[in-house]
Amino acid sequence: LQVTMETTGRMLVGSEIGAALVSLGALKPDLFGLNCATGPREMTEHLRHLSQHCSVPISVLPNAGLPSIVHGQTHYDLTPDELAEYHARFITDFGVRVVGGCCGTTPAHIAAVIERCRDLTPATRPGSDEPAVSSLYTAQPIAQDTSFLIIGERTNANGSKAFRDAMLAGDWDASVRMAGDQIREGAHVLDVCVDYVGRDGANDMDALASRLATQASAPLVLDSTEPNVMEAGLRHIGGRAILNSANLEDGYGEGSRFDRVMSLAAEYGAAVICLLIDEEGQARDVEWKMRVAHRIHDLAAERYGMRAEDLIFDALTFPLSTGDDDLRGDALATIEAIRRIKAEIPGAFTVLGVSNVSFGLNPAARHALNSVFLHECVNAGLDAAIVHAGRIMPLSRLPEEQRQVCLDLVHDRRQPGYDPLQRLLEVFADVQAATREKEDRSGWPVNERLKYRIIDGDRDGLDDDLEAALHERTPALTIVNDVLLDGMKVVGELFATGEMQLPFVLQSAETMKAAVAYLTPHMDRLDGETSKGRIVLATVKGDVHDIGKNLVDIILTNNGYEV
Repeated sequence: LQVTMETTGRMLVGSEIGAALVSLGALKPDLFGLNCATGPREMTEHLRHLSQHCSVPISVLPNAGLPSIVHGQTHYDLTPDELAEYHARFITDFGVRVVGGCCGTTPAHIAAVIERCRDLTPATRPGSDEPAVSSLYTAQPIAQDTSFLIIGERTNANGSKAFRDAMLAGDWDASVRMAGDQIREGAHVLDVCVDYVGRDGANDMDALASRLATQASAPLVLDSTEPNVMEAGLRHIGGRAILNSANLEDGYGEGSRFDRVMSLAAEYGAAVICLLIDEEGQARDVEWKMRVAHRIHDLAAERYGMRAEDLIFDALTFPLSTGDDDLRGDALATIEAIRRIKAEIPGAFTVLGVSNVSFGLNPAARHALNSVFLHECVNAGLDAAIVHAGRIMPLSRLPEEQRQVCLDLVHDRRQPGYDPLQRLLEVFADVQAATREKEDRSGWPVNERLKYRIIDGDRDGLDDDLEAALHERTPALTIVNDVLLDGMKVVGELFATGEMQLPFVLQSAETMKAAVAYLTPHMDRLDGETSKGRIVLATVKGDVHDIGKNLVDIILTNNGYEV
């Protein structure tokens, strides 16, 4: 199986090489590679990616360079010896196994390639792919380096009234906008559920998935109790999706829901969220959860040829808000099950619908408890969470009392005279989620106010504080170096420890960007007409590291360098 990458660096439909590999590699081809459209030089970086992430042999069949028109005829400039040298490097550097030529190559080109490459030994490659999902355009690793995989939950007819109303009205444009909103809030993947009583789910999924397949940049989770609804979505998706979900509630025989979902996953190369439910019901204690997890893993591998990394186990949890003694230990059982799944089923992933734990509480209490429970689960090894990205609170922003009572509830730290649930209800009795009181920092030194604006991502009143700092005769560059960067350092530390999630890091970065933009006109460049040197800086457009690049740009430019 080979793909054609254009001079734009993507396929004609807009797919990057990572997305193409994840989408098509899931179908288990015997060989994967590149051919046509460009010459070998333009294929180099794509081959570098395949060398690092492709688990099957790699092929490359380039054109003889890029075409030009000479005397009215199409002409390819690459000579036979030049093509042979490129292929030699591809073999010894990237471990390519199959080489050849496409447009513009001649028998002389192929003869030169054979002569140059016949005795070369391909480089050793890692030999395993990176477990990932993808949209038509981009791939998303399931294992995030310093975060968890955020699965946006708002494109769900059972979880979002706004989405349900749009779906019932047939307003698919509004539904697509909600998907875009979640991506902007930091969701890596979108959970899409159109199940609703009295509706034809297959038709609704067909209408929505056909739009999201090309209009959403994030991969999709197809969430339904009906396999035919999932398949209606799979038919439109160019990337690799996740199916939500499979379980053993009605067994695993032919025609069971488990069999139908796993068969779809095998046919379309999808990953699967596996709920820890068997014929007896939802698994409650740790040992029960693990029995179900091992059964599902063994069945998926033996009957459907699926790998552990194709499975994402949902350890499930009941609400802690009911006060039922039988449920008080459920959160702890879920946390321990996550830890054991990661240890006992190597390669498998874990996911959780976090908001279940707080069902029935007021919004402010839900946001806090969800955030604390999520943090504890991530520490136990949780890989992904179905959440509203914009409603998760970084632990650093929770008042200590709220944070502690949530921890006590999760860990069931009841004592005589102290019930964490009762105390949580008291603590949040008068707290409104949308109107949490901001700490009064008007009496703080302006530099401290600015530092905490960066940490909190708070731009309201930012310009006034910056102007106050300038009036104190603090040089603009000093404000950036000694005050704002100090705040960003704290943000980095909180992100590294898991106490601040990516959406909040991005808010801090945007606040930093706004502050630097305000201060830039006040920065004095060093005198002199001669540049100290020329510096080239680059990051991926829109990446969180873009803020660091811009800061370095400002510092170097104002110290006499050309950037």
